[in-house]
Amino acid sequence: MKKFLLVILITLLINACGEKLPIEDDYSKIETELLNQDSSKVNFNEILLGKNTVIGYIFTNCPDICPLTTNNMRLIQEQANEEGIENLQFVSVSFDPEVDKPSVLKKYSEIRNLDTSNWTFLTGDKETVDGLMKRLGIIAVVGDSSVTSDGNTVYFYVHTDRIALIDSKGQLRKNYKGSELDKNLVVNDIKLLEE
Repeated sequence: MKKFLLVILITLLINACGEKLPIEDDYSKIETELLNQDSSKVNFNEILLGKNTVIGYIFTNCPDICPLTTNNMRLIQEQANEEGIENLQFVSVSFDPEVDKPSVLKKYSEIRNLDTSNWTFLTGDKETVDGLMKRLGIIAVVGDSSVTSDGNTVYFYVHTDRIALIDSKGQLRKNYKGSELDKNLVVNDIKLLEE
């Protein structure tokens, strides 16, 4: 019996050492036309092909989760750069396209001094973005709203808090909680995709 348990333990350890990230979904066939922060038309699936991708979902008026998610993506980007990881890009998709026009997304990245050399921000028309969010499993619904003293309506979204890692073939490999994650874990997972 002890020999049997020892064999099982050794087998588990060997398998754990060589473990790859499983494929959770395939985004390579999601043909959705969006606009990037420079107002250029891009296809969602084409952006994902050829490089590993860290993708997050935001709206620029978000007071809490989205800034944390964006900052965590920035920290992952910085660490990946420090470790010489090259086949990597970052994508942030807004689920508030009526407000988050390309110029707004560009300003959002500039205010945060983000390195957009390998980071794309995406938006589109509401119907297209809503369809994409549904396909990606991202929930984003308008929550409470209020009216400011100057008559403007301020609203917030209740939304999924997620960063995802997608491989260079457009396959979802792992989801993380965007506002609370261990950047070292994500960078190590990226390295697994490089092997």
